[in-house]
Parts: sequence; structure tokens; C-alpha cells
Amino acid sequence: MATITKLQGKRGISYKVRIRKPNNPTVTKTFSSKNLADKWARKTERELEEETYFDKAAAASHTVTDLVERYLREDLKKLAESDWAARKRQLNWWKGQIGNLTLNKVTPALLVEKRNALREGRSGSTVNRYLAAFSAALGVAASEWQWITTNPFSRVRREKESEGRTRFLSPDERTALLSECRASKNKHLYLISMLALSCGMRQAEIMSLTWQQVDFERSTITLFKTKNGEIRVVPLVSLAHQELKEFGKVRNLKNSHVFPGRNDSHAVFPRTAWLEALSRAKITDFKFHDCRHSCASELAMNGASLHEIAAVLGHRTLAMVQRYAHLSEQHTASVVERMNNAVFGGLE
Repeated sequence: MATITKLQGKRGISYKVRIRKPNNPTVTKTFSSKNLADKWARKTERELEEETYFDKAAAASHTVTDLVERYLREDLKKLAESDWAARKRQLNWWKGQIGNLTLNKVTPALLVEKRNALREGRSGSTVNRYLAAFSAALGVAASEWQWITTNPFSRVRREKESEGRTRFLSPDERTALLSECRASKNKHLYLISMLALSCGMRQAEIMSLTWQQVDFERSTITLFKTKNGEIRVVPLVSLAHQELKEFGKVRNLKNSHVFPGRNDSHAVFPRTAWLEALSRAKITDFKFHDCRHSCASELAMNGASLHEIAAVLGHRTLAMVQRYAHLSEQHTASVVERMNNAVFGGLE
């Protein structure tokens, strides 16, 4: 039940509301007028009865900045290390946009407004990554921290994404690129490119690679923190195995990374050297991530099934590798032909 007490202070008269409810903390608030105190008391008693008051109070007492900083501090390391930089960048964008707002002000309408702002100069897939990053943080705030009751993103539509690039290198382009990477002043570029083209590893997976993940006897690289959160074992064979083993003969004993950077961190991807190598090799419209497409395309053209390609690249579903289906048509036809010859060959 609410009680309202009239108070005389240095700044004049005020009215203090105190509401006591069994098994709940006492709720108090002070107002400048009796009318405001009465309205707040009735509203709060109703919310206490409906058991929504403390949920709303928590949302009103934490800002988006509080959310982002706690999420980065407590939950970022639960993700694959390769995702840390992107997730920080995405969440800090939200912090810069609406960091001063309390969580009760983060409505679906506001999120739609910010989604539309993100469209400027960004692809649908990039916009969705920004939405997913903030949605993940809000999801934790709802399920674990009890800062909000529901995730407002449940009522926000995502952007339509393109089917993705399928750019891959021709044999001549691949030879020219690797030749220029080997000739680069950057001592890491050739091996980085070789691992991407032969193993289908992502840029962040390569750059954060440590020697403990490499098993030369089993000819494998084990990726413990991948983009989809699962452990992936990558075959390390042929020239890539040979080059990595030779490269490892001289190591930085104070840094376990294959490509060591400052202190105990890994090196930054040599983007300038990469672009220069592309230019000298006269290769256009090719990004480093397209090395994965080249690896997958070569697998398809050399008889790998879509399931096998997905396993190598670390995709949970076949949807992401469906783009390579047409490259394996010839192999599929030969498989069907062999089956028909075995089953029906004697009936001719």
C-alpha cells in the first residue's frame, strides 16, 4: 500500500511516496506536487501487482553503453577470436549512436531507424552483422542479466542478403599471384596466401594461428575457435605442408603465433603488400576472402561433394556451398555413369 508524506525542505514542499508490498523491496520516490505523487503511486502499485515494476526499473537504470561495455568485458571471449575485432567495431557503432539511452528506450521502432541508417554504404549482409551483434548483447541482457524482459530485435526484420561472390582464380592467375606473393617484401605474404588457397582458411584464422595448432605428423591444423563456434580440423598437405614446415624452422621463442606481432599478439594482415601483389599479377576484382572461394571451387572441380566442401570450409549447412554445385556437375555425371554401368551394363 502506498503512503504519501508531505515534506518541508530548503527548496520548498515535496511529497515522498513509499510503497510496501510483501516479499518485495520498499519502493520510494519524491515529487514536487501531490498530483504527480498520486499518479506515480497508482501506476507503480499496478506494476507491482502485475510484477512488471522491477523489470522496467532495471531497463531504465542501464544504458546502451553499460550493455556494450559489460558484454565486451564478459561475453566477447566466448566467441571465436577471429570475430573479436568485428564484434567490437559493430557494438561500438551502436554505442556511438545510442549509447546514452537507457534500455527501456531501445524500441523496435528505434532499431528500424538505425537499421535504415546502416544501409548507407553497406551491403545487406554487413547490415545484418551489425544487427546480429547488438541483438546478441540484448539477448544476454534479457536471458542472463535480467536487465530487460524481451529482446526488441524479435520484431525487427533483417536485410535481404545477396547470394554471395563466386570469384575464383584461374590456374594462370593463381600461379601469377603466388609468384608475386613470394617476391613480396613482406616475408609472411606468400605463406598466408598459400594457406588460404590450399586450406580454405579465413584470414583471421590464419593470422591468429599458433604453432600448437599445427601437427606436422598428422598433417593437420586444428582450429579451436572458429566462426561457427565449433572445432575444425584442416588438412595440411602437399606444398602448404612443405612451406609451413620450412617456415617453422626459424621461430620467435617469445611468441607462439605462426605470424607473430608485437608482444604476445599476432601480426596484422599485410593488406598493402597483398594489394601490391594483386596489382603486379594483373588480377582484378579479387579479395583475400575469395581465396576461400578458389579453394572450394578447386575442390568441386576435382570431385569433392558439397558435404566434403562444407566440412573443409567449416560450414554447418550446405546452403553456403550450394554456389559451387555447378562446378561439380561433371563429377556428378561421372558418378551416375559409373553406377549405371555397374547396375545396367550387362543388360545391353
